[in-house]
Amino acid sequence: MDEPLLDISEVARRSGLAPSALRFYERKGLIAAAGRNGLRRTYHPEVLQQLGLITCARGAGFSVAEIGRFLVARPSDGDLRDRMAAKARDLDQRIVRLTRLRDSLRHAAVCDHEPIVDCPDFKRAVGTVSAPATESAQSWSWTPPGRRKAG
Repeated sequence: MDEPLLDISEVARRSGLAPSALRFYERKGLIAAAGRNGLRRTYHPEVLQQLGLITCARGAGFSVAEIGRFLVARPSDGDLRDRMAAKARDLDQRIVRLTRLRDSLRHAAVCDHEPIVDCPDFKRAVGTVSAPATESAQSWSWTPPGRRKAG
């Protein structure tokens, strides 16, 4: 049995996107309406998965054009696959930097050094936030106040 079509307001509600974003993605060819119910666009329920992918990719820094190319990629598209691999490496670097930033913020949230920005552990952690991703994300780890790292 086919699932019933969803109108644009239901897709907007379920996806958390504004109807204007749905119309924009449709104009850009990222999603397609199944038809209309009166004046309202309707979509197959699978559009929610497509929108999940689009939202995730946008959050990772992909442009609408990049997402459009990704959605139609074929295994034979070597150039696109190379760009996707490069984007994955960029994301790995962002993840390392964000992990370090998260760890430094966790330290700052419990640090009793006055002022916090003068704490040697905090300075060291913040100083490495923008360091190249060649270092392990574990190169700095949070230690609770009152405990010193061995080493």
